[in-house]
Amino acid sequence: MAAPPQLRALLLAINALLRKRRYHAALSMLKGFRNGAVYGAKVRAPHALVMTFLFRSGSLREKLWAILQATYTHSWNLASFVFTYKGLCALQSHLQGDTYQVHSFVAAFLGGILVFGNNNNINSQINMYLMSRLLFALCRLGVGKGYIPEPRWDPFPLFTGIMWGLMLWLFEYHRPTLQPSLQSSMTYLYEDSNVWHDLSDFLIYSKRRPSE
Repeated sequence: MAAPPQLRALLLAINALLRKRRYHAALSMLKGFRNGAVYGAKVRAPHALVMTFLFRSGSLREKLWAILQATYTHSWNLASFVFTYKGLCALQSHLQGDTYQVHSFVAAFLGGILVFGNNNNINSQINMYLMSRLLFALCRLGVGKGYIPEPRWDPFPLFTGIMWGLMLWLFEYHRPTLQPSLQSSMTYLYEDSNVWHDLSDFLIYSKRRPSE
């Protein structure tokens, strides 16, 4: 069934608008918002689903609501940041007549404060995820630019040992400094495995069921 003439005309007008270079910066912001929302939902929804049903107590309705809230927050924040970042980059380029590397830093710095500056669980997880990638990237950049001597041996095993050593030391003796979700995961791995009563909570379940 063919589309009505009015709808075809509207689609043609929209496609013509999308192809105009004059509006490219503004349209790029809108598509960036769309992509941020979609990507945020794709990343957060499965993670929230698994973590909520594994470690969160409460009714099914409460768990589903928590999953929806986490997914919405991640999706909205990422979409808002992409929109803000691209807008600020475009604004700086327009004002200065050209694009410079510092524009990316300034736009992301301001966007990060505005969008991810609120200290909550979602933003904390995103920021820590980026921090780990940032440190790796800066080390590679330093080696590539010659600021850091290229290692003669693979430093990854030493890095791994130091990281795990510090992490378990913090868990055992300074636990409140760790993020709550990480504390829960490590408690399940390293403390719950110290306690059992019979085969049921040794092999089948991690903890004895309440009815027992």
